[in-house]
Amino acid sequence: MKTLQNQTLLYDEDCPLCSLYTTGFVKSGMLDENGRKSYCQLSEKEQSFIDLKRAPNEIALVDNKTQTVIYGIDSLIKVVGFSFPLIETFARIKPVHFILKKMYSFVSYNRKVIIPGNVKEENKLQCTPDFNYKYRFLFIGFALTITTFILFGYSNLIPSLPKSNITREIVLALGQIVFQSLFLFLKFDKQTIINYAGNIMTVSLMGSLILTPILILSQFIQLPQTIILGWFGVTVFIMFLEHFRRVKILKLPFYLSYTWILYRILALVFILN
Repeated sequence: MKTLQNQTLLYDEDCPLCSLYTTGFVKSGMLDENGRKSYCQLSEKEQSFIDLKRAPNEIALVDNKTQTVIYGIDSLIKVVGFSFPLIETFARIKPVHFILKKMYSFVSYNRKVIIPGNVKEENKLQCTPDFNYKYRFLFIGFALTITTFILFGYSNLIPSLPKSNITREIVLALGQIVFQSLFLFLKFDKQTIINYAGNIMTVSLMGSLILTPILILSQFIQLPQTIILGWFGVTVFIMFLEHFRRVKILKLPFYLSYTWILYRILALVFILN
C-alpha cells in the first residue's frame, strides 16, 4: 500500500461516518499518521488558505507543503488513486466522475441525517454542511422508495394482514412524515421540520434493511409466522430506540417518539379495516 505523504484530510468530528473512513485511510496506510485532522481544529494559518464555506460540504485534502487544497470527490480519488492508480484512471473518466460527484454530494449534504452525532457546541468552527433542499428531498425520496418496496414484500408474508399494495405503503410512509410534522408545525421552522423528516426516513430505511434478510430467506424456505412477526417486533423496537436517540440529538420534543408509535398503531387499525 503506497502512502500519500504530507497530505491531510479535514473531517467532520461530529460525523461518525466521516471519522470512520478517514481513520480507515490512516490505518490502511493510504495516508500517513498526520493524514487526518478535524475541521474544528484548524489553525488561523490554515484558515487563511482553506475555503471555510466549501470544506464543510466537500471534504478538503490539504497539501501541507504547497498549502494548496482540493475538495470533495477529487480529494477521495487522489487518496485512493495514489495506492490504486487504475481506480483513479477509471474515476477520472468524465461520465464516471460526474456520477461519483453527484453521489458524493448526495451523501455529504445528508450525512447529518444518515448518521447523526452529538455536536460539540464549544467548538468555534462547526463542520456543518449547508442545508440543501434538493439533496434532502432526493434522500427522502430514495429512503421512501426502498422502504415502500420492502414493507410491501414483508407485509405480504403475514397472512393475517389484508393483501398489501404499493400505493398503500407509499401513503403510510408519507402519512408518517405529515403526522409527525403536525406536532412541530407551530413551534419550529420549515428547515427543522424537513431535517426531522430526513431522520424519520433514515429510521424507516434502517428498519427496512433489518427486515430484508427475512424477506430474502422467505423466498427459499417457508418461515413460521412466529419468526416473521417476532423479527418485525424486534425491528420496530430497534427503530423506536434509534428514533428516540435522534430526537435527543436534534433537541426536539421527546413526545415525538410516542407520537411515532401512535401513528403506527393508527396505521395498523387503518390496514385491518
